Amino acid sequence: MAEGKEDSEVKHSQQHLPFLEVLCKSSGKIRRFSAGTEVCFAVNLINKKLLSGGNCLLATHIEAVKEGDEEPVSFGPNSMLVDYGSDWKLQTVIESNGDKGQVHVGAERVPKAYAQGIDGSHPTTLKQSPVSFLYIGKILLAVLLLFVFGAVFTLFLENLPQFILYINPSL
Repeated sequence: MAEGKEDSEVKHSQQHLPFLEVLCKSSGKIRRFSAGTEVCFAVNLINKKLLSGGNCLLATHIEAVKEGDEEPVSFGPNSMLVDYGSDWKLQTVIESNGDKGQVHVGAERVPKAYAQGIDGSHPTTLKQSPVSFLYIGKILLAVLLLFVFGAVFTLFLENLPQFILYINPSL
């Protein structure tokens, strides 16, 4: 009788844990996160630990999987981690289809969706500079056209009184 009571207390306490457990498929370890953690933060933290451990198979996102259920529930980068119950397990997903959806960071691959820093403000990737010769050429052309339009408008306004006299000589 006491054993049944202890089992129900353990199950009851497991349902209301202040954290969620996510199985990292790449390392096989379980990572714990507080309830309501953003998925982007969790994946960044998992990938950071994987990179420091020398593992090159990084997580792309997190999904909830239920035994016997064909379709898992995928979490977007800005969604919060939630527990769907005792039958559902949270786990990372590893993209093994080459570089599909990946951004290169040095020799490592990082998913595009999670290419921000852990705090979400500093990108961890070195982006290619948007300034190119074509970009500079377009800006110079725009400035040149601006001066041409200004010169034409100035000439028109300077010659406007003569044009009015030509149209209506009685003035």
